[in-house]
Amino acid sequence: MFEPSHFHPMLVHFPIAIIAVGFLFDLLALVVKKEPWLSRAAYWLEIIGMAGAVLAFGSGYFFTSPMEGEAGVMREKHEYYAIATLISIIVATLTRIVINYLNKETTNLKYLSLGLFFIAFVFVSVTGYLGGTLVIEYMIGL
Repeated sequence: MFEPSHFHPMLVHFPIAIIAVGFLFDLLALVVKKEPWLSRAAYWLEIIGMAGAVLAFGSGYFFTSPMEGEAGVMREKHEYYAIATLISIIVATLTRIVINYLNKETTNLKYLSLGLFFIAFVFVSVTGYLGGTLVIEYMIGL
């Protein structure tokens, strides 16, 4: 039977992958300057990743059950980094949208945007690792 607690595991993998690939495309765009589509693709992946992160966070917040003991401590860490991921990807994406709107994507502001995107990439990676630890070590959802 389908349960609402399944929403989080179904949604969470997309923003992890999309944010990671978007960040890697941005890095490649710095190296391979003759391929402007890399930066454009990274821009859209960042926006889609942010939307996915909002959905993943919401599904975790509203549809997962509380935990106790060591699993509860691990869940608190996971939730802390999920909040950090959400804030960082929203700030990174909004900054990039403003830079793009002002046609400043070829200035040094692109490094600010890339730095913020890197922070979001790190946070989403840590959050995913902690979520995987919850599933594997504490058999959450199995």
